[in-house]
Amino acid sequence: MTMKPIELSKETKQDLINSIKEFFARERDEELSDFKAAAVLDFILEAAGPPIYNQALADAHALMSDRLDDLYGLEKRPR
Repeated sequence: MTMKPIELSKETKQDLINSIKEFFARERDEELSDFKAAAVLDFILEAAGPPIYNQALADAHALMSDRLDDLYGLEKRPR
């Protein structure tokens, strides 16, 4: 099963583009246009999105497993 592309709201995408532009200006002394910063964002989402998503799933699974194990603590024992 292939992963559906990550879709961001217009506002979130613009916030990330601005962050990328600020990063390049601060760390590399390089000015990026919105177009170039959007290309960097697209690359990051395509390359890093799946591993980050998979890690989030693994973290959620571990958390839910712990919570399900807690249910056994509510088990009633015969007297």
